[in-house]
Amino acid sequence: MEILLASAEVGPFAKVGGLADVVGSLPKALAKLGHEVRVVMPAYGMVLDDPRWKIKKIVDDLPVVLSKKWTESVTVYELNHNGVHVWLIGSPTYFSGVLRSEDIYPQPVDAYLFFSAALFAVCEHFHWIPDIIHSNDWHTGFIPVLLREKSGPLWRATASVFSIHNLAYQGNFPYDVLERMDLPSHIFNYRQVEAFGQVNFMKAGMTFSDQVNTVSPTYALEIQLAQFGCQLEGVSSHLAHQGRFRGILNGIDTDEFDPETDPFLLHHFSARRADDKALCRDDLLREIGMEPIEGAPVIAMVSRLAIQKGFDLLLESFSQLFELPVQMVVLGAGDVELGHQLRLVEKQYPFHFRFSEGFNLGLAPRIYAGADMFLMPSLFEPCGLGQLIALRYGTIPIVRKTGGLGDTIWEGHNGFVFSEYSSEDLIAAVKRAVAAYQKPRQWMKLAKLAMKEEVGWGDRAKLYERMYLDALTVDGVAAQVINSRA
Repeated sequence: MEILLASAEVGPFAKVGGLADVVGSLPKALAKLGHEVRVVMPAYGMVLDDPRWKIKKIVDDLPVVLSKKWTESVTVYELNHNGVHVWLIGSPTYFSGVLRSEDIYPQPVDAYLFFSAALFAVCEHFHWIPDIIHSNDWHTGFIPVLLREKSGPLWRATASVFSIHNLAYQGNFPYDVLERMDLPSHIFNYRQVEAFGQVNFMKAGMTFSDQVNTVSPTYALEIQLAQFGCQLEGVSSHLAHQGRFRGILNGIDTDEFDPETDPFLLHHFSARRADDKALCRDDLLREIGMEPIEGAPVIAMVSRLAIQKGFDLLLESFSQLFELPVQMVVLGAGDVELGHQLRLVEKQYPFHFRFSEGFNLGLAPRIYAGADMFLMPSLFEPCGLGQLIALRYGTIPIVRKTGGLGDTIWEGHNGFVFSEYSSEDLIAAVKRAVAAYQKPRQWMKLAKLAMKEEVGWGDRAKLYERMYLDALTVDGVAAQVINSRA
């Protein structure tokens, strides 16, 4: 199959969260299965200006007609990453001013409408019409709408797939979005793009796609219920009833996240040489300026700063955790007030806590490698990649049982799990982990087992392949498309 993945963030070029990691690594796994895969993302200024990516301009001033009253000029750049072609779509008006990953998402809705429409123009310019367009999260939610409502006969055999990485962020805008794109008013109804009087980009992507998935089996069930459905639980349930909705667990690129070869580590280790992990622990403490405390494990969080990630529980728990004792390092960016609170904690507990704000491509793997435990006390978690990366580096996850965390971590087997969203349950889980840590032989065995866990794409990429075929079959075109490519 010829597959095009579209996303507002793609690792390692532009990253805010797990979405970037998935769209940065899944295409490589699909290519290994024999498919022709391309990725399209916005042409952010910070990516274009980075000499590491060896970007070349391949199209300039290509007109994109969004409506009778709205035409934009698009510039297309290209790079090759892990054997996958990546197109970067931009213009003087949109995306070029984004110079940090933290600034990716404060974009006007017009930027995402432009990106969605430009995708079709670029494919047609290169005479490359994919079998599958795979859109990701609300920023690309109008791609399936444009495919069905505005694309020409060239796109008749193309199927659409939409992945929900976090249902909490939906993209709600006024009705005039449809008018600006010359889209028919009749799609503004509760079965298609309307939600509570606004145009909902997430809902549009879900209802107009042939197949929809989210990033873990448990989250797929959770978002069919009111507690986690974010007022779209009815849509999720309806799609599931139609056989158009599923949960596919995320994987990670095990070549990129490999403690034996990671270029950001000063020392390397593996399940066969697990003792060398202690050297990475020493390196980390030295880098963050923290003296080791006898018998105290190092607990890490690498996370977006958001209440969803459980930081409210953590702030309630610090004083009791540090009495165990434990030491802790947090790397992340996001909520300004949470960042302020974490800086205050660092001042109050200088021997126990460090906070590094922002996205640090080098420090993150050194934290994964150097910490003993990895904490994810999430209120909800569609999948989570942090716990998978932590396992790869022999760092034992402590997680709340929700979404993909419950699908990947099991008490006493490869981590420690708590159920109630409370500081009491969090502290109890950390105490169990610390008790196990005090038994070095038992802890080393746990770390070695963690490093042997299957966390790569492997069979998970094959589940995406199956979903693509199901999407094509919706219109009865799977066989003819596959045969035409043979």
